[in-house]
Amino acid sequence: QELIPSSAPYMPRSLLVHRLLLRDTSTTAMAAALSTPSCFSFANSGVVRSGPAFSRRACHDRLTLPPRAGLSLHTSPSGIAGTGGASSRVAVGMRGGGRYLHRASFACSSGSDAAAAPAAVAADATPARKKRVLSGVQPTGSIHLGNYFGAIKNWVQMQEEFDAFYCVVDLHAITAGGHDPRELALSTRSSAAIYLAAGLDPEKSNVFVQSHVTAHSELCWLLNCATPIGWLEKMIQFKEKSRKAGEDVSVGLLDYPVLMAADILLYNADVVPVGEDQRQHLELTRDIAGRVNNLYGGGAWKKMGKLPGATPRAPSGRFRGGDVLRVPDAYIPEAGARVMSLTDGRAKMSKSNPAEGSRINVLDSPDEIVKKIKRCKTDTLEGMEFGNPDRPEATNLLTMYQLCTGMTKEEVLAECGAMRWGDFKPALTDAVIQHLAPIQGRYAEIAGDAGYLDAVLARGADAANEVAEKTVADVRDAMGFMPRVRM
Repeated sequence: QELIPSSAPYMPRSLLVHRLLLRDTSTTAMAAALSTPSCFSFANSGVVRSGPAFSRRACHDRLTLPPRAGLSLHTSPSGIAGTGGASSRVAVGMRGGGRYLHRASFACSSGSDAAAAPAAVAADATPARKKRVLSGVQPTGSIHLGNYFGAIKNWVQMQEEFDAFYCVVDLHAITAGGHDPRELALSTRSSAAIYLAAGLDPEKSNVFVQSHVTAHSELCWLLNCATPIGWLEKMIQFKEKSRKAGEDVSVGLLDYPVLMAADILLYNADVVPVGEDQRQHLELTRDIAGRVNNLYGGGAWKKMGKLPGATPRAPSGRFRGGDVLRVPDAYIPEAGARVMSLTDGRAKMSKSNPAEGSRINVLDSPDEIVKKIKRCKTDTLEGMEFGNPDRPEATNLLTMYQLCTGMTKEEVLAECGAMRWGDFKPALTDAVIQHLAPIQGRYAEIAGDAGYLDAVLARGADAANEVAEKTVADVRDAMGFMPRVRM
């Protein structure tokens, strides 16, 4: 019994009941009941969608059938529960945001068995889709404490609750041109090993190399052709770096934000961990996705299913119509999002800074860490304090100590607030060395087992390709490219 046909208008960000299948002994009675006007209504977050024979009642999270059908269905976070009625089996599929959320199936029976229905639902229902996260770090230079505390350490926490995809973005490493090919190859492997040494678990995260998934480059080109050049010329980093480079500025420097958008949109990421300085790039990603959806999504995409030999479904298997690309949200950590330079407390710790003493690398030896912290910039004031705009170095080094020890700000100040720089620097040095020691030990093990690292990256690339190919295939389809012929 089809409640709402597949050709029904698409409703963004709402749930649409797709079909209700009735089986077993009561099928005939239920089907007859469903033919009665006003016998069915479904709402989620106050949005109601009804077919020709159904009412638009403002109910909330409740799906009901008339008394003579004897069946009542209730939605819940764990699925849909059913009570009452003769013995029957019901399956309900729902979709929203252009994708299937879940398909719940349950059994209902009369009498004392009805009370057990919710438990049966929980056991039989398919788990809801986990939110997906995507992020990556360039393999240029060495990964430093800014990368680690601002990104990688947060990834380790997020892999517990998200469907996680983390990549070494080697394509971005050649943006400015003139890179060293040998150094790129070595640093790509080293970065991947640091990801794992820092705590990313291949059983919980998909770790891969960006260039091993060719859909990144393909989607970048497709998005290029839908992105106004004026949007890219307004990007702050392009303005700053192009002034310095003059006519020698590479096209990659102008276009890399579109590649970044492709990275994010390929995996239908719900959230993207970024630093505050990357928010502009994420906003551009959202703008590009919205433009593609407006140009090629909705009714225009649905019409592609009416071409000769086409079906209502897109290459990914979902129905055409609605948004082609998911619009992601930013995730900006409250602590450690910006670890600052050792030589300037107002500048971000960066790989591009030519001064090696401006940063502490994750793989620095204890002697190197001692030397860098001993020489780092401080001030002439007594005591230590957070948040004084006139003392950025004090805030930065205290924050570094807080992150390495796991203490709260209050605990850090209680221990270090009265210290002089001569006393605090050795304490900070010990904290950094102790925090990095287990990571460096694990890194040595992983780097020494090339087969293990290759296997992890191959497995991650396979998982990434499976998701990415579906996305780029849908974009090609919506933009009118002929389906690939496979013999």
